[in-house]
Amino acid sequence: MRIGLGWTLAALLGLYPECQMAAASRPQAASARGGGRDYIRVSDWAKANNLSFNWTKKEEVLQLSGRSANIRLTVDSTDADVNGVGVRLCFPIAYRDGSALLSQIDAQQTFQPLLSPPRNKPGVTIRHICLDPGHGGSDPGNGVGSRVEKKYTLLLAEELQDQLKRAGFKVSLTRTRDKNVELDSRADTARKRGADLLLSLHFNAAPASASTVRGAEVYCMTPSGAPSSNARGEGASSGYYPGNRSNDKNVYLAYLLQKTLTRVLGAEDRGVHRARFAVLREATMPAVLIEGGFLSNPVEGRNIADPAYRRQMAKAIVEAIAAYKKQVEVSGR
Repeated sequence: MRIGLGWTLAALLGLYPECQMAAASRPQAASARGGGRDYIRVSDWAKANNLSFNWTKKEEVLQLSGRSANIRLTVDSTDADVNGVGVRLCFPIAYRDGSALLSQIDAQQTFQPLLSPPRNKPGVTIRHICLDPGHGGSDPGNGVGSRVEKKYTLLLAEELQDQLKRAGFKVSLTRTRDKNVELDSRADTARKRGADLLLSLHFNAAPASASTVRGAEVYCMTPSGAPSSNARGEGASSGYYPGNRSNDKNVYLAYLLQKTLTRVLGAEDRGVHRARFAVLREATMPAVLIEGGFLSNPVEGRNIADPAYRRQMAKAIVEAIAAYKKQVEVSGR
């Protein structure tokens, strides 16, 4: 998006209060306004976060590099790459008068949690994981031939439950058999059980004409005032919800899961996305929704039906949760 509105300069002090560099040494960054939202020059934002700024393709693709991260951005696109992991921005990178512009929502609510991972309060640990096998009962979810989503989400949850328990976690499931579970009750079940994290498990499908589509993607709650990557069936406005309170932890957990799923499974990286799905917007703890692959893809569909592949998927998820736990607990001491 190339905005043609005038600049409004403002000092953005304290934009990254927990960044790895000292706040007092950060240069100020200029902001602009366009399309009804605030922007910050990417070059200023990069400098404020000790990242070098380079155009790899003039006025189209830029690279930000440093000790904390390597980020690739594309003008007029919401697709970003952070340390080799796909991350979908809330708004496209804009361009005006020779400057690439990043929305302040993305600066604060997409990149900040990745450059400066969140911390728990001292003594707060990650112990109880609630798993939400998607669909169930009269809601089969996606179906391709004999492969039905509700079946494999429950099988994955059972495998994941075993592995998490062996890793020392307490685990509960929103359903343990093929039964209907209301969407609005899933996050509430996790709350009532005192869960520290909520993971909703799903599998994707594409039309028969797109059978080559494949890969894993992880969703977390959309920030207030921003559009979702996937608004399908959300039935929600762009306002503020309980799930927005955990934004930094939602994003960081989703990023770690996307990273391990693609690495361990060798799955195509479809990126971290945003959505206001009921299970995410009503969650009072950090929550994500995992789309573990496409039942409609001939190869991936067979893999999802294979217990050995689901064990590997569960292993990747456990690895991500362990990495998340280590970061937020150690950093919070």
